[in-house]
Amino acid sequence: MANISTAELTKFIEDNIPAFHLRRLETLGRLRLKDVLKRKNPYLFKAKNINTAEKLVSGILDAYLSSQEETIFGSFLENLAIFICGQIYGAHKSTAEGVDMEFEKDGVLYIVSIKSGPNWGNNSQIEKMKQNFRKAKRIANTNHPRQNVIAINGCCYGREKSPGKEEYRKICGQEFWEFISGNANLFTDIIEPLGHRAKQRNETFAEEYGKVVNRFTGEFIAEFCHPDGTILWQEVVEFNSARQ
Repeated sequence: MANISTAELTKFIEDNIPAFHLRRLETLGRLRLKDVLKRKNPYLFKAKNINTAEKLVSGILDAYLSSQEETIFGSFLENLAIFICGQIYGAHKSTAEGVDMEFEKDGVLYIVSIKSGPNWGNNSQIEKMKQNFRKAKRIANTNHPRQNVIAINGCCYGREKSPGKEEYRKICGQEFWEFISGNANLFTDIIEPLGHRAKQRNETFAEEYGKVVNRFTGEFIAEFCHPDGTILWQEVVEFNSARQ
């Protein structure tokens, strides 16, 4: 088994984390108020007794950005996991649908679907993953009929009390990072490099975020508020949910 140095790990993270921050900024720059309003639950914000346009705009914007950032950062973590496992076990990106990487370890071929956290999908999404695993196993067994093939759902954070699932294993957090590296401390080793120039990049994001909140607030007041400043909730809900 090969190894990966702290310097190699740090360099990969510091070389690739800027792309995460750039995509955050690009996502923010592409947003339009009405696009965000259409995607969020207006009843929830009314139930929270939100009475100011700025607070409502900030709420829907934060909720939208949070889900987008989870997706963007998930892609970064997937690439980090493939890089680390590639350095140590020769892992490579898989060509099989729904499988992120493949590698051999102790005579076993592992096919791995990487997710950010353990609560990533509903029943139909999990069933789709299982179908993808079955198909990938059939292909692997055709090419290497005597090799044992094990499917893994690897989650970058969290815990899993029952790793043995039907047709695959689910491993999370420390166990996942140790599984792909052989290093029980890797899950904490990657934390420090992730903060590379984070303060500077987040200050830039915060400045752009403020501009968007101000612009969206002005647009919202113009279209969805009474002249006295009251939010016209009926119009907000009609915009979000009425038949076309």
